[in-house]
Amino acid sequence: MVTFRRTHTCGEMREKHAGHEVVLCGWVHRLRNLGGLIFIDLRDRFGITQIILDPKKTPAAYAIGENLGLEYVIAVKGKASIRQDPNPNMPTGQIEIFADEIFLLSEAEALPFQISDTRAEANEEIRLEYRYLDMRRGPILSNLILRHKVMMAARKFMDSEGFIEVSTPMLGKSTPEGARDYLVPSRIYPGTFYALPQSPQMFKQILMIGGLDRYFQIATCFRDEDLRHDRQPEFSQIDIEMSFATQEELFPIIERLMQAIFQDAKGVQIKTPFRRMTYAECMEKYGCDKPDLRFGMPLKRLDDLAQKSTFTVFHDVLKGGGTVKGLTVKGGADISRKEMSELEAFVQSLGAKGLAWLKLQEAGFTSSIAKFLPDSLQKEWVQRLEMEMQDAAFVVAGPTKKVNQVLDHLRRHLAKKRALIPKESYEFLWVTDFPLFTFNEEENRMESEHHPFTSPNLEDLHLIEENPLKMRSSSYDLVLNGYEIASGSQRIHDGKLQEAIFARLGLSQEERKAKFGFFIDALKYGTPPHIGVALGLDRMIMIFANTDSIRDVVAFPKTHKAQDLMTKAPSQVNEVQLKELKLSIK
Repeated sequence: MVTFRRTHTCGEMREKHAGHEVVLCGWVHRLRNLGGLIFIDLRDRFGITQIILDPKKTPAAYAIGENLGLEYVIAVKGKASIRQDPNPNMPTGQIEIFADEIFLLSEAEALPFQISDTRAEANEEIRLEYRYLDMRRGPILSNLILRHKVMMAARKFMDSEGFIEVSTPMLGKSTPEGARDYLVPSRIYPGTFYALPQSPQMFKQILMIGGLDRYFQIATCFRDEDLRHDRQPEFSQIDIEMSFATQEELFPIIERLMQAIFQDAKGVQIKTPFRRMTYAECMEKYGCDKPDLRFGMPLKRLDDLAQKSTFTVFHDVLKGGGTVKGLTVKGGADISRKEMSELEAFVQSLGAKGLAWLKLQEAGFTSSIAKFLPDSLQKEWVQRLEMEMQDAAFVVAGPTKKVNQVLDHLRRHLAKKRALIPKESYEFLWVTDFPLFTFNEEENRMESEHHPFTSPNLEDLHLIEENPLKMRSSSYDLVLNGYEIASGSQRIHDGKLQEAIFARLGLSQEERKAKFGFFIDALKYGTPPHIGVALGLDRMIMIFANTDSIRDVVAFPKTHKAQDLMTKAPSQVNEVQLKELKLSIK
């Protein structure tokens, strides 16, 4: 049993502590027995301090030290001294502790992977199974500390702006209009189910009807959907709603929130206001609705110039209603024929029929389609693509949606391959005017692009019957470095308009009442105009931490198959539990 308390952490020891009696606690990070002396690197969350065991001065402590292993937990009592051989690579490198006493607090078995060297390769599945050991390696703990700083900065800022944090229910009603719900069976009402929230959407709107005016919450949400590197089945978002406001009031608040978070969590100053671009502009210029603006290479439409060429492939695409678009790579004339072939294989793997290229060098203009472009037309292509000497350009033809997808992926691929993305650069973009509806071809029905409570752009209301797919919504995304980190909209506060949207979605009166009855009723009793947004906390921190996987910034993540390898969830439950719930497994 320990008879003394920790006086300092392993990360705070400095020259000023020389001569002090201290007590440190932590894990044995490294252990070196040099015969005459034993050196221990003692680690806790705050850092590492070197401990020395001298058999001549403290034989009892030395004897314990001879039987220590890596990751044993110990307490050390001793005197701090200036190191004779300072380690400039450690914040505590000027100091060492000569141990008078050692208490063994906990032993450790042989490790499934190395902890003392974070560069050592470790299988991700093993790291997830032993998540607590992976935390000790350092980077995961650093990300969790970063996460804490972001959450604290967000709460402090939202409070300063008059927003009230309210916890909304985790057990709610299933309203399957987006991703699949996670369902929770009710024991008291057999055959009925709660749903875990995909978002606090209707609750936060009802808070506006209740007069709260400004709400926020760091909310945990759940979606039973296919996972990617930037998705988890359970995730956190900074959820915000405010009354009597429009985009012009909301956007500056979110921009100041980003400034506060970046300053407090990263020490980085962010410039405002953020750029804005409509959905249509994004698709035209970058081929996607979440463009990475840290590098150039905007897409250029070439339909009219392709029509002037003698290339029948272009002509056939244009006759079929498709498009021809390209992008320019500055300094890309050094791309070899072999690399060109690899890039063509890359775009073909994405569904493109082929990839045309152009180069502009001192020796002249060269291209895989040069014979189809007369000299005068070559100059027009160079001008349209904004090519300069030593540049290369790539061109794709086909259906517009496919061309945009392919060039978006090619643009990002080239930026990474050619190291065109500046480090520690943060480019924000508001994307506005998304479509209100989308058509689900598999189910042959209209769906909301965002959610059914999104207000249409009032200028487009006349299109609701004859051309609803042309309607714009009053919705927006905030994009950071090519990732969507926030999404929101002006909400519908008029009950008649909400009913009209439900009707256009093909929901019968019975369906509306069953799914949204309580919300439709609430709209009848004086609903203020309101607007909101939800910021993806996990994805934002993933960008802050300069990692490509959201699993690196979540304490206990799931795999891409939605499994928790540490707890072995999901798992079967026993028959008694199923019987209580009146459930059976087929």
